[in-house]
Amino acid sequence: MKTLNRIWIICLINCTLFFNVQSQTLSNPNATPEAKNLYKNLWKLLDKGIMFGHQDDLGYGVNWRMESGRSDVKETTGDYPAVFGWDLIHHETGKNGPIDFFSFKEMKSMIEEAYDMGGINTISWHTSNPKTGKNAWDNTKESIKVILPGAEKHQLYKNWLDGIAKYLKSIKGKDKKQVPILFRPYHELTGNWFWWGKGNASPEDYKKLWIFTYDYLTKEKQVNNLIWVYNTSDFNTKDEFMEFYPGDQYVDMISFDIYEMEDPTENNSFVKNAQRQFSIMDEIAKEHHKIPALAETGYEQIPYNKFWTETIMNAVGNYKISYILAWRNHGLTHENKMHYYVPYKGHPNEQDFKDFHDLKNTLFLKDIQKENVYK
Repeated sequence: MKTLNRIWIICLINCTLFFNVQSQTLSNPNATPEAKNLYKNLWKLLDKGIMFGHQDDLGYGVNWRMESGRSDVKETTGDYPAVFGWDLIHHETGKNGPIDFFSFKEMKSMIEEAYDMGGINTISWHTSNPKTGKNAWDNTKESIKVILPGAEKHQLYKNWLDGIAKYLKSIKGKDKKQVPILFRPYHELTGNWFWWGKGNASPEDYKKLWIFTYDYLTKEKQVNNLIWVYNTSDFNTKDEFMEFYPGDQYVDMISFDIYEMEDPTENNSFVKNAQRQFSIMDEIAKEHHKIPALAETGYEQIPYNKFWTETIMNAVGNYKISYILAWRNHGLTHENKMHYYVPYKGHPNEQDFKDFHDLKNTLFLKDIQKENVYK
């Protein structure tokens, strides 16, 4: 009996070790060593805290544009974010850059700079509507159908992916290695504001598009530096979150986006909704062995002086998530409106953001530099 018990215990230990290794394996078996190492370290970092990220952090901020070394996050906290967000919007149209402030060539240099510093890069893609030629927010119904295999604009879509593949593979650090990217295409899928979103595309067509995109980039074009991130906006149930899910073999991380739209001193819906969604996503992450994240969030102009240490931290609660990414600090828009999501030097919310930085369970660049996440 003792011998049988020992055998059973050894079997349990070995099965657990095998399960843990398998759960930390990227969907792409041909992923670069750096991408595989990053993914393993993202799992480890879940136990250390939540990384903070910021969109377009190195490119511009409130009242400044393309000044080397500048970052609104660094100027308020003394440290860069751990995660740097970028977007491929307009790449498929042949435009020089994603926005007016910098070109794709300059964006590539900034992504490489973040990698060389030991930071992590994530890229979304506000893809143009292939049916109408308009932007991502043209939510003409069933636009997905025109680019699926066999459809009239499928070759056009492959041409777009060829350009994306060439660009992503060209991003290399000083070590000459391809920079790993957390790739988040066709995001906020439970919303109806994008042509690929719920109500504008069927779950079946969305899955077909995701799977084709994944297979074409990884197998045909051998883009092996990507970690694939599935992303929703608001959802109320597990089924709603998973309705468009293409399958575990095509996804490495899961996430959602949520923004504060009300005064948190008068309306607690942001925290309540986030807690509900984190609870659902946490269950899914455990069942499917995926890393969870809050891929976009923020409160425009941050008109509440405890937004970071209270609102955001209460929203996350005790759930383990990989990172929180705040949206960009555009500054004054063409509509003469101030558009930013992170405090800048002198902003009334600056001290709360510093306090948020100083929390034991928030991780900025210096914190993850110690982890050497690509080794």
